[in-house]
Amino acid sequence: MARNNNNNEKMSREQAGQKGGNKTARNHDKEFYQDIGQKGGETTSQNHDQEFYQDIGQKGGETTSQKHDQEFYEEIGQKGGETTSKNHDQEFYEEIGQKGGKTTSRNHDKEFYQDIGQKGGNSRANNNNQ
Repeated sequence: MARNNNNNEKMSREQAGQKGGNKTARNHDKEFYQDIGQKGGETTSQNHDQEFYQDIGQKGGETTSQKHDQEFYEEIGQKGGETTSKNHDQEFYEEIGQKGGKTTSRNHDKEFYQDIGQKGGNSRANNNNQ
């Protein structure tokens, strides 16, 4: 194990890793990290299937939901919506709305639409009475 410069004690693995990471960060730019990230992503996708990504996505989502509250999700949703609206025009929203509508209609029956229609009507009535 490497020696700690502050004294003659051996460095922990964590300390050695941090020291190496800091030196790498000083010696390389953003493009370097983008390149190695790209290569790593390609290698990972070659070595893993869809189930792998679903599993890590679910784990990440669960961890995130444990660490953050509703306000966090509202804030990132707002930011995402603003960014999307800056980058896309009305045609984009019409297209994704159409796709979403088709998918929803394939996945739900008449009862589903009656239920959400009822909820929407009740919500509107409640908002008008306030």
